[in-house]
Formats: sequence, structure tokens, C-alpha cells
Amino acid sequence: MATVETLGNVASLGYFIPELVLTAAVLVILLADIFGAERKDFDSMGLLALGGTLTAFFAHVGLYAKPPVFLFEGMLAHDMFSAFFRGFFLLATALVILMTLFSREVIYLKKGEFYAILLSVTIGMCVVSASADLVIFYLSLELLSIGSYLLAGFSRTVGRSDEAALKYVLYGGVSTGVLLFGLSLLYGLTGTTGFAGIQAALAASQSGYDLAAYVIFLMFLVGAGYKIAAVPFHFWAPDVYEGAPTPVTAYLSVASKGAGFALLIRFFYSTMLRQPAAGGPWLEAGALNLDWTFHIALLSVVTMTLGNLAAIVQTNLKRLLAYSGIAHAGYVLMGVCVLSDQGLEAVILYLVIYLFTNLAAFLVVIMMVEAAGDERLAGVRGLWSRSPYTAVLMTIALFSLIGLPPTGGFVGKYILFIAVLQEKLYWLAVAAALNTVVSLYYYARIIKAMLLEDAPAAGTIRFHPAYTGLLVVLTVPVLYFGLWWDPLIRYARYCVTLLHG
Repeated sequence: MATVETLGNVASLGYFIPELVLTAAVLVILLADIFGAERKDFDSMGLLALGGTLTAFFAHVGLYAKPPVFLFEGMLAHDMFSAFFRGFFLLATALVILMTLFSREVIYLKKGEFYAILLSVTIGMCVVSASADLVIFYLSLELLSIGSYLLAGFSRTVGRSDEAALKYVLYGGVSTGVLLFGLSLLYGLTGTTGFAGIQAALAASQSGYDLAAYVIFLMFLVGAGYKIAAVPFHFWAPDVYEGAPTPVTAYLSVASKGAGFALLIRFFYSTMLRQPAAGGPWLEAGALNLDWTFHIALLSVVTMTLGNLAAIVQTNLKRLLAYSGIAHAGYVLMGVCVLSDQGLEAVILYLVIYLFTNLAAFLVVIMMVEAAGDERLAGVRGLWSRSPYTAVLMTIALFSLIGLPPTGGFVGKYILFIAVLQEKLYWLAVAAALNTVVSLYYYARIIKAMLLEDAPAAGTIRFHPAYTGLLVVLTVPVLYFGLWWDPLIRYARYCVTLLHG
């Protein structure tokens, strides 16, 4: 692999513009909040946050044309992988801000703080995806974690929000502590905190690192598995999803899960693995003799199976979508375990489709909470007779979550299956196919309630026009990528470049 240039602090700032814009937006929001710019009938704080996020998003687009380099004396890596996740987090944040602008779950006189924390979490996510050193990796992970705890407990008028935040903190503290201990062992084993140095040290080893590397990876997996809600680190997800304000739940279900996969791939592929200069499958960094593919594939099967089975009995839509998210984390792990560029392309493509699909589903839950105060499955009964277009758009989102054509969810699962079958992991493909059949049952329950059951109350139900428009905006990509997916595949292939030394 050709030597990659390492930039100094000043030269690196040109690659760090999105994060600097978000930082400036946080400062402006806090100052505006201090001087009383917030109004009850006009969410000026939200507009400031949205403006800052969109500015950062458009600034990040220009970074795709810049060559891959290491930034800040090797602390961060600018490559197409980090550029993708930066855009992913910024887009998810902008969409969640739009969901929050008219939400009553985030109370008045607190929205300035809410948006400042939300943007701070986004900064942490962006830095995690670009980390190339254990120190900055851990600090950015803490930034996004602490902010997420605060967001989960932000609805002070709902008692269960406090419970959600407490559980989130407890589980998060334990998982982060285990992760930090694993990172300290890795530093002791290799004598460096830089990912490139760690990879070189493992590659130079002939034997004797097997058990140590395996224990370190398991400890790291506790932290990463917690973020993506993989089994057995998923216990927090259903309670936190149900108790947190619904816009926060939507954010955690997409952005936080994406951050988990970003840190998992960035760390694992940059330290434990190496890629031959001529391309091809990723290999172990040294003579570790550990079957990474089998272990991650097993985690994938267990995660998708428990998530789907537990979702069957849920009557609360937020809890049902929480277990659905656990199952989808299992599907995405299929792309991680194959240890190939095709697998990483499948992960990127799947996450993009999941972003629009899951936010569309959660937006309908937000609309029901705002209009009827009901987040239960019973609350959407007869939605077809009360709001036909909402029922149709929700059905499209659910079809995509199942993986049915002609939606983007079908394309995402198809590409994942292709990546798995190319590596001859037939048992994993069969397990995923059976789980897809199981998921059809509980998603069909929602569709049946909306289209075939009687409404709990007569008459139409009125939603805010902004929510209706946003729902259409989210649903269009789900259908577009289901019919014309070639641009998305080419984009995923372009973003798979991952600096690792």
C-alpha cells in the first residue's frame, strides 16, 4: 500500500470544516438561548440547529474530492469511509431536527439545550468514524455516549423517560468500562495507541498473541455491540426506545446504530485485519489463527433471531421497532463478518436504505403521538379510514423493513445475501432468510391493524402538514432505491476505501 500523507494540525483544519461548523452552531444556539431567543410559538433554536447541520452537510460534500490522508498528526483519518459516515450522521441529524420542530415531547424552554446536545453528539459520531488512534477514539465515543444519555432522559414530563436515561447510563457505563479495559490491554500488548502501529505490531507477531487478541476483541465487542444493540448487549434498547422522546428514539435507532457500526468497522478492520496491496479479502494482521468470520456470523444469527422473536409479542410500536432494530443489526453484521470489500459495500448500502426506512416508520409513530397521544399498536387501527395516505406510506416503510420488492429494503438484503453467498456462508444465508420470514409476521400485524381493522374512533385524524411532507420525502428514496439502485451501489463501492496504515 502506498504511503499516505500525514498532515499537521493547521493543514488538517481544511478537512475538519463540518465539525467546526457544528461546533460554531452549538455556540450560537447556547448564546441565543442565554439571551432569550427561544419563543413558544416559533422554534428558532431548531432552525439554527437545522441551518448549522445543513451547512455542515454541504461542506462535507466537497471533502469527497480530497485525497485520503491522516489528519492531526495521525489522530484521524480522512478517507471515503469516514466521509460517508459523516454525511450519514449529518443527514440523520437534519431529519431528526425536522421531526422535533413541531414535537411536544421536547418541552418548551428546553429546546436550546436539546439541540446543543444533539449537535454535540453528532460531532462525536463524526470523529468516531474517522478515528485512527485509541485516545481520540475513546474520547469521541464518550462525547456521543454522554450526550445520548442526556437526550434519552430529556422528556421531563414523562416519568419513564427518567427510567430510560438511568438504564441507558448504567448499561452504557458498564460496556464503556469493559471497552476501555480492552483498549488498555491492546496498548500494553503493542506499545502504541495509533491504529497503524497496532496493526503493524500484530502483523509482526508470529504467535502467542492469539488469546490476548481474542480477549481484547471480545472486550471491544461489548462496547460496539452495546451501540448497535447486538445480543447479548441489547437489554437497554426496548426500555430506552419506549421511554425516550420519540424523536430521540428515531435518532438512536439510526444515527447511534450507524455510529456503532462505524466504530466496529474502523477499529476491527484497522487493527486486527489487513488488506493485501492488490486488493482482495481482508486477512488477519498477524498469525492469530482466530476465525473472525465464524464468531461475527454467529453473533449475527443470534442477534437477528432474538430480535425477531421478541418483536412478535410487542404491542407498543416503539418497543416493536426497538426489537426490529436489534434484528436489523444482525442483518448488517452479515456484511461485517465476510471480511471483504463486497461486505462493506453491502453495509454502507443497507445503512443508507435503513436510514430513510426506519425514520419514516418512526415519523408515523411521532405523528400518532402528537395527534392522538397513542404509541400502541392499537392506536393505528383503522388508520386507512382516518388518514389513507399515512397508512399507505407506513405500509411502504414496513415492506422495506421486511425486505419486499419494489422497496429499497429488498435491494439492501439482496446485496447482503450476495456478499454472504460469495463467501460460501450458506448456513448464515439460510438463517437470515428464515428470520426474514419471521419478521413478516409482526410487520404484517401493523399492516393488518392499519388497513383491515376498525378505527378506535370515528372521523379523520389530522396531522401537521410539515410531518406529512417530511413523510413523503422519506418514503420517496425507499421506492427510488428499490427501482433504481445502481447509483447507490456505485456510491457504496466508492465509499469503501478504508485507511488502515
